[in-house]
Amino acid sequence: MVQRWLVAYGNWLFHYRDKVFPVVMLVLFAGFTPALFGGSLSSDRQLDALGFGLALLGQTYRWLVIGLAYIKRGGLNKRVHAHALVTDGLFAHVRNPLYGGNLLIIAGLLIVHHAPAVYALGGAYFVLTYIAIVAAEEAYLREKFPDYAAYCCRVPRWWPRWSGLGQTLTGMRFNWRRAVLKDSASCAMWVLTGLGILALEAWHWGGMPALEARAPGLLAGAGLAIGTALFILQLKKRGVLTG
Repeated sequence: MVQRWLVAYGNWLFHYRDKVFPVVMLVLFAGFTPALFGGSLSSDRQLDALGFGLALLGQTYRWLVIGLAYIKRGGLNKRVHAHALVTDGLFAHVRNPLYGGNLLIIAGLLIVHHAPAVYALGGAYFVLTYIAIVAAEEAYLREKFPDYAAYCCRVPRWWPRWSGLGQTLTGMRFNWRRAVLKDSASCAMWVLTGLGILALEAWHWGGMPALEARAPGLLAGAGLAIGTALFILQLKKRGVLTG
């Protein structure tokens, strides 16, 4: 019964996650006051750097996955769908590396915000969310691809199998154009979310003067993120950058 519920919830999330996830993020980050880590701004800045670093690690993980062997995770008409079973690249070592990257990014943003309720609620929600989405995908893949069960037996669901990883990385060509094209928008979105959290922190702790003091850096970061994403989009439309 639990498995059936997970699959049903995962299919629902797969269809509506583009709408649900931003709302959940907004409720979490705007609805709870961030705590000042270590009781000082300098300590909190170090925690912010750790959070952004973890998110960047997750983004790098995603770039590596996409650049080596891309798998379309958007499905067909926002339903779980796959034309072929992708088992090369990092998918030869872990079955859900893109979702693993997503969870690292989300964990980084939770750390930047740093509120106990956000850690508990956000962590529980997104872990359950990706467990459900993976359950829905696995149910579909088991039914469509006869060799999927054997693939599951030899490749872990979440934690990578490290043996042979070096050979995989050196034996494949990294398609950096595809990595940039496929993930530029989502990268810009989490960067903007992180900057928004920093703005909320300034507002909660120092009001308008603190927000105004942070505004130049925040606006520069937001402009760089948006500008880069739009520039890549224009290159794609003009056919200058193809994956």
